[in-house]
Amino acid sequence: MLLEAQRIVIVTHMGPDGDALGSALGLYHWLTNPKNDQLINSPEVHVIVPNAYPGFLSWMPGAADILVYETQSEPCNAIIANADLIVCTDFNDPRRIGPIGEKMLKCECPKLLIDHHIIDTPTEWVNLVFSYPESPSASEIVYRLIREWNNGPLTELMLDAATCLYTGMMTDTGNFSFNSNHPEMYEIIAELVRAGVNKDAVYDAVFNQHSENRMRLWAYALYRKMRIYPDFHLSLIILSADELERYNYQVGDTEGLVNQPMQIHDVYYSVFIREERAKPGTPLPRIRLSFRSKGDRPVNVFANEIFRGGGHKNAAGGDLYGSIGQAVRMLERNMAKYLKRD
Repeated sequence: MLLEAQRIVIVTHMGPDGDALGSALGLYHWLTNPKNDQLINSPEVHVIVPNAYPGFLSWMPGAADILVYETQSEPCNAIIANADLIVCTDFNDPRRIGPIGEKMLKCECPKLLIDHHIIDTPTEWVNLVFSYPESPSASEIVYRLIREWNNGPLTELMLDAATCLYTGMMTDTGNFSFNSNHPEMYEIIAELVRAGVNKDAVYDAVFNQHSENRMRLWAYALYRKMRIYPDFHLSLIILSADELERYNYQVGDTEGLVNQPMQIHDVYYSVFIREERAKPGTPLPRIRLSFRSKGDRPVNVFANEIFRGGGHKNAAGGDLYGSIGQAVRMLERNMAKYLKRD
């Protein structure tokens, strides 16, 4: 499917993170590398994301070529309608790509899904599925597939692909601090470093290039907004749209904030709630929730059953259209059912 297609579109989920961009751009670079002797032809390849990605990922090779559907819907619609293959990375439900999902489903071309989330929805909309929930990132699955197609590890000739895939693996494990106890993952990392990936430079570009406003926002959130529920070993941080605007919030400024309370010795669960302004035509604001946990304390079921989300055992998310108060009440009402007290 990949090797014979002439016009390939790669799409990923709303609120694209490092793994979304890493898996999509990693595949993009492999498909467009002129030194890739596995390709039958030189396909036209586009990466489309539903909305803006964080500024701290804009350095990634190929990021400048990404099309953002929210601001470029007209050319994106034309590209999708003309595609003869659509590849979906790091999501398993067309609802997770917003308006792109409707356009994609209308396109009659074959569709390929590469994902690492538990599939709990029908997949009739896709022709071929590579799903491995045990994997900590979609980027790792893309690497495994490329390694098979490439008949061996990536080399310096494919450094851009290797860099993007490493970035996805690093960010989706919190710099290998959770969902990362898999020996084969480190074997893959070794191969990527041998291909020329500068892991220290990638870390610096992702974690050490933020604004003063972001630093002050985090300080405010941790000092003024963090609540502790000692009976449930849970931390909760809530930021309203007004508070975010006070610190000139930019996309990605709260990425990783939910992990910070996990440094407290008796906090085993962390939840971050962020309010988004209601958009024209949507009377209610969108409330985004991020969940983290330690050890054998899953949060993905909580996120899925109460907040229509999902994710990994120790890292998940969800949302609702309503108020912050509504989200907090739903959280508090269900703590006893979904969270361990010991």
